[in-house]
Amino acid sequence: MNGLLSVENLQTEFHTEEGRAVAVDGVSFTIAEGSSTALVGESGCGKSVTAMSIMRLIQSPPGYIRGGRVMFDGRDLLSLGEAEMRAVRGNDIAMIFQEPMTSLNPVLTIGYQIAEALRVHRSLGKREAWEAAVRMLELVEIPDPAERVATYPHQLSGGMRQRVMIAMALSCDPRLLIADEPTTALDVTIQAQILELMEALREKTGMALLLITHDLGVVAEHCEQVLVMYAGRVVEQGAVADVFAAPAHPYTRGLLRSLPRLGGSGKRLATIPGMVPPLDRLPSGCRFRDRCESAEAACAASDPQLQECGSGRTMACPLWCELGSLAATESRP
Repeated sequence: MNGLLSVENLQTEFHTEEGRAVAVDGVSFTIAEGSSTALVGESGCGKSVTAMSIMRLIQSPPGYIRGGRVMFDGRDLLSLGEAEMRAVRGNDIAMIFQEPMTSLNPVLTIGYQIAEALRVHRSLGKREAWEAAVRMLELVEIPDPAERVATYPHQLSGGMRQRVMIAMALSCDPRLLIADEPTTALDVTIQAQILELMEALREKTGMALLLITHDLGVVAEHCEQVLVMYAGRVVEQGAVADVFAAPAHPYTRGLLRSLPRLGGSGKRLATIPGMVPPLDRLPSGCRFRDRCESAEAACAASDPQLQECGSGRTMACPLWCELGSLAATESRP
């Protein structure tokens, strides 16, 4: 697997009173330099735990990274000591979390918090770091950055706080930015502004982006590759254009059918019946079979793994992979 980041057979589990829950079970993917990749799925599918595992931020106990490799620029992050990993976080790989108010320190100015990262990772003096913090606020289009740098998080709107988080994440020119639902708490207009800003900064700086979201419309507009995750596993991955034009896995098709569309016929939105199963009580065989409209008796007996499904796509459903390959063959001139 070649790329800036290569996640190979990652396995993360949690030990709870109810039992052992495997939140990330054999996840593998690659992110190329400068590319944009989306990780999508319902809540509880393991998206955020995957990101936290990459960053080595899983609290232990109750969580444990049990296996796999996370190769970043030729180094396995899972084998690094904590001091080495701290040098990677915020410098080579940065992360934006869902809610800025839980990530920003309420008693420190936003300028101090941005400057602190620069002083730690770039060894800048106080004045140099403060001036750089002003420039970062200007970069993320916060008005009057020289004045706003002295404000506290509670004095800013939700959209402005998220811009501060982006400024902080990009302050050390990371090669990879992980954005975990970065616009969930924002209204639609501000969501669009933040996403457009992230896309413009990605093109300007050349960083790679891993965007974790449940919004497939955002994925279609801003990402090149997509990973569809269900119950701790990736069930389909490929180019966004290919996956959205012809979704192969029943779960991917269900997600796309549930999207609202302009000019609809007035029919109720399609839904996927049921819920993501508890990770400590997974069904036998295919994890999606209890919710799948195409499930057969054989689905309870075999645990499907990712396999090549044509056009550079991989998918974990032997039945639909076979049908898709057959259709592709029959459509060739």
